[in-house]
Amino acid sequence: MSDLKSGSNLEKVLKAGHFAFTGECGPPKGADVEHLKEKFQYLKGNVDAVNVTDNQTAVVRMSSLAASKLMIDEGLEPNFQMVTRDRNRLAIMSDILGAYALGIRNMLCLSGDHQTFGNNPQAKNVHDIDSMQLIALVKKMRDEEKFMNDEDIDVAPKMFIGAACNPFADPYEYRVYRLANKIEAGADFIQTQCIFNMDKFRDFMKKAVDMGLHKKCYILAGVTPMKNAGMANFMSKFVPGMDIPASIIKRLKGVDKKNQAEEGIKFALEQVEEFKEMKGVAGVHMMAIEWEHMVPEIAERAKVLPRPVV
Repeated sequence: MSDLKSGSNLEKVLKAGHFAFTGECGPPKGADVEHLKEKFQYLKGNVDAVNVTDNQTAVVRMSSLAASKLMIDEGLEPNFQMVTRDRNRLAIMSDILGAYALGIRNMLCLSGDHQTFGNNPQAKNVHDIDSMQLIALVKKMRDEEKFMNDEDIDVAPKMFIGAACNPFADPYEYRVYRLANKIEAGADFIQTQCIFNMDKFRDFMKKAVDMGLHKKCYILAGVTPMKNAGMANFMSKFVPGMDIPASIIKRLKGVDKKNQAEEGIKFALEQVEEFKEMKGVAGVHMMAIEWEHMVPEIAERAKVLPRPVV
């Protein structure tokens, strides 16, 4: 895996025309490697790549870079996330080179949640560059083999470049154009925010397909299985950019508390089935938040196993 010539498995899966299935794993709020390795085992063989989050919700965690390397050592392919909130361009370019040298081949470019959401609200934002510029920078380093200042790179980091997309944020009309801008900047694949409002997402994907964006980039639809109505209610009220229709919360509340997790999984499976048929959707990004042990069962029930070997 750390052979510099080996490319991204996720890229090969998508280019071969398979329906991609990616997972997610948040590093620990400490240096507990054993618990992290335990979570990896639930994902191994069930997904094509695993997103390793970078201090998500602005809460301090083990670095995404270190956790990605630990993942490679366990035989999984990481999708290394990087936010521009915490680094200037020097640190960004340095970490990209380091990531590539360690065998990381996928990178998701993000701006990051504002630090006031997290446990260190007094931290300073860096944002020397934004997520759009980060995408363009990784592309420049890969394709032109040059740093931001146009100096040459001896061994360029050949990353498969990812970006995030929230189809539900305001103003909604602008979202598809923001997606187009990220693709123009150099994104090879897109992972969307968790989707609950299917009507709105169908409309968004129709717009993206009408603009031909699905031909320029692989779009992976974000799915998060709800554990209970309380989780749905919380996310609806407190997680920025979430669009959870009242009908979903009502559906979860309509079953016994002990059955709400199963109802949440059923809705997620219905979504996967629709995404397999939806024009322009190249795969699913399954975000089973702190629920990694359910991924094998979800993958099996979603009929996405075995994962292709390419």
